[in-house]
Amino acid sequence: MNYQQITENERYMLSVLRKQGCTVASIAKLLGRHRSTIYREVQRNACWVTDGAYRPSKAQRRTVARRRRSRRNTQMTEAIYALVRHYLRLDWSPEQIVGHLNRKGLHYISHESIYQYIWRDKAKGGLLWQHLRCAPKQRRKRYNAYDSRGRIAAKKHISERPHDVENRNSQGHWEIDTVMGKGSLHCLVTLVERKTGYTVIGHLNNKTTRELNRRVIMMLKSHLVKTITADNGTEFHQYSVLEAALKTTVYFATPYHSWERGTNENTNGLIRQYFPKGMSLELVTQAECNQIAKKLNTRPRKRLAFKTPEECYVPKSE
Repeated sequence: MNYQQITENERYMLSVLRKQGCTVASIAKLLGRHRSTIYREVQRNACWVTDGAYRPSKAQRRTVARRRRSRRNTQMTEAIYALVRHYLRLDWSPEQIVGHLNRKGLHYISHESIYQYIWRDKAKGGLLWQHLRCAPKQRRKRYNAYDSRGRIAAKKHISERPHDVENRNSQGHWEIDTVMGKGSLHCLVTLVERKTGYTVIGHLNNKTTRELNRRVIMMLKSHLVKTITADNGTEFHQYSVLEAALKTTVYFATPYHSWERGTNENTNGLIRQYFPKGMSLELVTQAECNQIAKKLNTRPRKRLAFKTPEECYVPKSE
């Protein structure tokens, strides 16, 4: 049995019968339709936001618009799908791909269509799904736990940080964190510029303050660094070395308030796609870190109107 939507004339009859107080069942009988068809038509096309009235002309326009949208993706060419595959293999999200294509004037596909394309590809044995983000890590609540972190002498709390930093109005304000691998030695240090999301990643042979300061100074010496915001890990205890070398000010977030460094936390989640938890970082090279940072910096971001961090970031003037 083939389902057929009601016609424009039937919509006008439906409107008249509703105004006369007829029930859904009686309207369906008069129009020779199943009552579910009538019920579905009213639910989809009545003006629920305003007065709940059913207006046949508006219902017709909505139906035609939906039909056009549903047909949009039938116009997709293999060239567009090739672009989608290319950007997926760069680990862009479907939303980032659509935003980027829209910027280029290619309004042919929605992010939902890309997800459906990925699942169809997976059902056929394809591997495009492996380029999607992993689920965010679970967090455990800490009920009245003793706070053993944050014992850093003369540290400046994040509440002392200029308001301009929070508003992302100017460039040069960075967030810093470390990403641990399997074992207790090798790890990564990640730095994200708050306004643009520009990211640099460094490989550390150990988590000592000396090794961290050496790598951070090397990575940031050619960048504008007005402030750095860190957590309360022991690797940041010698923050005064960074302040002196980079002519900057280091601020510290409240212990266990990771949302105060949300930009860095989110970036670390993206980096975990390449260095998952439990993976040893011993054999990771700085060249690999630079390659991953390049991927992140050339990936369009929704909050940047789908421009890339690299496009928005202004290098330090000499």
